[in-house]
Amino acid sequence: MILDARKRANIKIGIFVEIVLKANQRTGELTQGVVTKILTKSVSHPYGIKVQLESGLIGRVKNII
Repeated sequence: MILDARKRANIKIGIFVEIVLKANQRTGELTQGVVTKILTKSVSHPYGIKVQLESGLIGRVKNII
């Protein structure tokens, strides 16, 4: 089952995800990590839900692993 990373309900604190950082949006380079904060307040977002990882990096979720 593939979860949609554009829906906030699918993102939980503590899950392992791949995000794209603001600086990497053009290249699409992904960064992996564990979610510590969910920053998007709306129910969904067309480019992915914005989160903060344990490493402190912030980006939009592209894949839920």
